[in-house]
Parts: sequence; C-alpha cells; structure tokens
Amino acid sequence: MRAVNDREALFKEMVSQFPDSPMGHFSLGRLYVDEKRWAEAIIALGAAVKLDPHYSAAIVALGDAHAGQGDKDGAKAAWQRALATPHGQRDASLQADLEQRIRDIDDF
Repeated sequence: MRAVNDREALFKEMVSQFPDSPMGHFSLGRLYVDEKRWAEAIIALGAAVKLDPHYSAAIVALGDAHAGQGDKDGAKAAWQRALATPHGQRDASLQADLEQRIRDIDDF
C-alpha cells in the first residue's frame, strides 16, 4: 500500500505544480479507479477532461469511474463522448472496445 500512497502523493504534487495540465489529474484519477475510489476518480478525471475535452483516455476512465459507482447513464455518456473525440473516431480498436462497454453496461 505504501507504493500506492507514494504514487498518490506524486500525482497530487503534479496537480499542485501544474494545475492547468490534464496529465496529473488523469494520473491521479486512474490511480483512484484502480483503487475503486470512484467519487475521487470522477472528480480528478472530470478535471482532466475539463482541461482537455478531447483527452479520450481520460474520458474513457471517467466512464469506468461512473460504471464502478453504478451510474450506468454517466458511464454510457462518457464512453459515447470518447467515441466522438478525434482519437475515438480514428481508432477502430478503441471504437470496438467502447461500443462493447456500452452494450455490456446494461448487464450489470
């Protein structure tokens, strides 16, 4: 657990030093998703997406956080938004993955 706490401290420091960069917010949010800290993940990832509305990885992770929290509509909306990003429109593998997630979310 110490390594995770060290990573959390590092990512929080990144956010503190570079608040206008989405990368620190994304990294912190991904850590929270990995730890199933859904509400904190949504806040951090929401900040990343606000700073860069086309950051498809952050939008996908935001959908994952909503799904983890049991918010199917929020998850679907985020994943559909990720599909609409330039990366989401170009990457066939990402498209297939997100379309599958959108179909599967109703099974949970």
